[in-house]
Amino acid sequence: MNKLVTAATTVALASSCSWAEWVYEGQWGDYGRGPGGFDYPTGVAVAVNGNVYVADPGNYRIQYFTRDGRYLGQWGRRGSGDGEFDVPRGVAIAPGAGNVYVADDRNNRVQYFTAAGSFLGKWGSAGSGDGEFAYPEGVAVAPNGDVYVADYANSRVQYFAAEGSFKGKWGELGSANGQFLATTGISVPPNGRVYVCDKGNCRVQYFTAAGSFLGKWGSKGTGEGQFQLPLGLAIRPRNGQVYVVDYLNNCVQYFTPTGSFLGKIGKYGWENGEFVEPGYCAFSPDGRRLYVTDSSNYRVQYFRWSDPAVTPTSLGKVKALFR
Repeated sequence: MNKLVTAATTVALASSCSWAEWVYEGQWGDYGRGPGGFDYPTGVAVAVNGNVYVADPGNYRIQYFTRDGRYLGQWGRRGSGDGEFDVPRGVAIAPGAGNVYVADDRNNRVQYFTAAGSFLGKWGSAGSGDGEFAYPEGVAVAPNGDVYVADYANSRVQYFAAEGSFKGKWGELGSANGQFLATTGISVPPNGRVYVCDKGNCRVQYFTAAGSFLGKWGSKGTGEGQFQLPLGLAIRPRNGQVYVVDYLNNCVQYFTPTGSFLGKIGKYGWENGEFVEPGYCAFSPDGRRLYVTDSSNYRVQYFRWSDPAVTPTSLGKVKALFR
């Protein structure tokens, strides 16, 4: 194809197509302690059936909803017993049965439950040894069922078998490759790579499943690909794009799997599609809806991927170029 045809194709498409983008679709929640109310929502995860699980740390509970935000149920209260929480942060859904894993921050442990909230097990205690935690934040479940935990104040990642048996760890305090300054969001896509928000260093790092360093991106700032305290992240199904919740820049930025900037969603504010200190994000199973916990607006917002609208006229113009 010569340059003239390429240019003509671009003009024909641009004149009659709406390019793909994320568009605001809906929201639910407000400040409160009743069903569907929130006190600084953080972690969010979506089950295979589309139900949405939200960590509600100020109310010491997990709530879950239909894909459009209709309240379904909750569990938890403040405490240190089984099924109780002292500031739940991250939440993740396991493949298969759909068990729900919760990073129980100030209890320095991980608890896991059935999809309806029945207690199944727990592990962890305060400390820096294997299987011990210092305020765990993010949690993710790999395709093989291993559970990865962002061990916040220990500035490391630990991973475990599904029932909590220790398998490995990596990281320490610092700014070199593979070092961290407070780990927060964590996600494991189908290829087994592990993506980690390195909050204090204002960057994302990614690794093999066993913790070998593969790459990084980001720095402190307000420009494209820069962060002001990245908190949560999620990997979009099918294309592997990495979505990072940028807490103090009040937006979600998204990237290729190796960190090339692609775009951003949101800005500071209280209106639809705007954020005040957003926390974490998660995708619907098909990757066409993105949920974001808008923490200081006490709500969950969701966005829809809008494909290019190619009209018959535009297709006709393109075909004509190749006759």
